[in-house]
Amino acid sequence: MTEPTQTKPPIVLIHGLWLTPRAWEHWIERYAELGHQVSAPAWPGMEIEVEALRKNPEVMNGRGVTEVADFYEKIVREQDRPPIIVGHSFGGLITQILLDRGLGAAGVAIHPTPIKGVLRLPLSSLRSAFPVLSNPGNRSRTVALSAKQFHYAFTNTLTAQESERIYQRYHVPAPGRPLFQAAMANLQRHPATGVDVHNDTRAPLLLIAGGADHAVPATLVRQTYQRYQKSRAVTDYHEFARMPHFALGAPQWERVADHVLHWAVRYITRHPRSDRGDTR
Repeated sequence: MTEPTQTKPPIVLIHGLWLTPRAWEHWIERYAELGHQVSAPAWPGMEIEVEALRKNPEVMNGRGVTEVADFYEKIVREQDRPPIIVGHSFGGLITQILLDRGLGAAGVAIHPTPIKGVLRLPLSSLRSAFPVLSNPGNRSRTVALSAKQFHYAFTNTLTAQESERIYQRYHVPAPGRPLFQAAMANLQRHPATGVDVHNDTRAPLLLIAGGADHAVPATLVRQTYQRYQKSRAVTDYHEFARMPHFALGAPQWERVADHVLHWAVRYITRHPRSDRGDTR
């Protein structure tokens, strides 16, 4: 028998670039069946369907990391209880920013875009971001990936045919500004992608890496994990050996989804946060 929804922590899911909340559809169904209240809001300006965004991508022009983080902060604060915050890719970066602001009962960053201080970028990451970063004018534009580029960055462990089906269902053009903000973060004193890695009061954080990820290789996630080691707050790391960047729908995505939930619920049970998520 499923435990009543109101006794289980709510879950907020945050997507990344080149995707919309539709990419979470399997996770939403899985978590809802387990009795959780699940929300997966779109980035501001992206509240329309995939097909509409492809026709009118200009609505995302100029969206930046801080604007997106502020948008999700409002959503998290509106929850009746501090939620589990789960983000993928740039959504994983936003998750870390929200936890640093004192929000959430627990946070999980899946294949997260690097925070400030992660220095060594593998060639596969640069190749994945090249369609945007190759043209400085893309800072204020919205840029689509070709099916081939998407296959390399998101679904490299799948066949071209399998990748094409995922591309057609989930891919949308993405604003270029967040990628430029991440790329320039280590040259700025107060970048949009910065978090206080020494924050001892934030909620527990799990960093998940994919051993086959081209866009955010496991080496980058391990660097992020090392950045947090001087904090007394809980920080864990887990790697799925054959998972590509699209952990939300690639084969064995269920293993990732279940690990995320089991980890978060375990820590919430041990260390409940009775406030609305603001410890400052």
